[in-house]
Amino acid sequence: MVGLSPSSPLIWILAGEASGDVLGARLMLALRARNPHIRFAGVGGPRMVEVGFESLFPMRDLAVMGLVEILPRVRQLARRLDQAVEDIAAHKPDLVITIDSPGFALRLLRRIAGMGVLRVHYVAPQVWAWRQKRVRKFPGLWDELLCLLPFEEKFFGAHGLKTRFVGHPVLQSGAQEGDAARFRARHGVAEGARVLVLMPGSRRSEVPRLLPVFGRMLALLRASMPDVVPVVPVSPVVAATVERAVQDWPVRPVIVTDVQDKHDAFAAAGAALTKSGTSTLELALAGVPMAVTYRVNPITAFMARRLIRVPYVAMVNLLAGRKVVPELLQENCAPDVLAREVRRLFDNPAAAQAQRTAFASVLHGLEGPGGVLPADAAASAVLDLLAAQGSVRPAP
Repeated sequence: MVGLSPSSPLIWILAGEASGDVLGARLMLALRARNPHIRFAGVGGPRMVEVGFESLFPMRDLAVMGLVEILPRVRQLARRLDQAVEDIAAHKPDLVITIDSPGFALRLLRRIAGMGVLRVHYVAPQVWAWRQKRVRKFPGLWDELLCLLPFEEKFFGAHGLKTRFVGHPVLQSGAQEGDAARFRARHGVAEGARVLVLMPGSRRSEVPRLLPVFGRMLALLRASMPDVVPVVPVSPVVAATVERAVQDWPVRPVIVTDVQDKHDAFAAAGAALTKSGTSTLELALAGVPMAVTYRVNPITAFMARRLIRVPYVAMVNLLAGRKVVPELLQENCAPDVLAREVRRLFDNPAAAQAQRTAFASVLHGLEGPGGVLPADAAASAVLDLLAAQGSVRPAP
């Protein structure tokens, strides 16, 4: 084993998008709470930088999604992959942690397989959703897989992969702790105005697809809901892109980049439209009734529909095993359809409450083993793995 040190192990982390950046920052803090001498290197975003991380290159270079959307970025991604491999070879870390971003992360893990470095992948690839045969390619890629969803431990374990369920990090996001009055006061939103949260995604490749549809939807809503106040929470990485995209909206939105401000917006909101993914769990934790909507390149959508093996795309629905929230995808991601659903969410209290009741059951199933916070459970898994190699004491 290379690079071992009993007092100051070096952990190389890769986070390729905003959600992974948050996970990485929390994991760093949890690891340092147990061993303040741990050092970090790798690739991360602003959240990780805030806790003392220096990124090898900008995380935004990796934040791309879609089968067609990735094509113009192939050369740049290949260069960044080479750069990451070279940096790991130079640093000789005790352990490498890749967080989500499977398109890049799994290639990196494969490239460094012969270096003798411990490897952990955090956030399981969603092969249970589509192209399940890909799981056959995973043995040898990592020493342990840390998964967020309770059923994943059994799925990957059945394929002989060492897997540990650590709980879903949304539970420690603070999404349920927002202050509606503070949000309204900060942004001059009248008490009776109806706040609508619009979540277009965190990637530069996602935002241009949903924002124009949201803008046209607001034009339709003005007649029946003249008091609607749209709020667009986005990561700082895409804030400038969003600012430009909403210039011609019929209703000027409140653009939110601060996490606390986002949670305050949740507290004030009566409804939300969101892309699929973790944002659905954030809104569920905050008790915001929602509809999930998404639109990608038609070729990407055609291929995805042929490959997906689960009945729902919204995580809330998947975990509940039924359609708790509407899924308005592709041709249903249309201004008139979205406007109609927003009006229903605001005007039908029974439908909104039915969603909130279902949310509670879904979230309970995401708690980690023994009620430990997800970041702490992940940190324990990492330290246990290092301890087994003799680099640190076992996690408490």
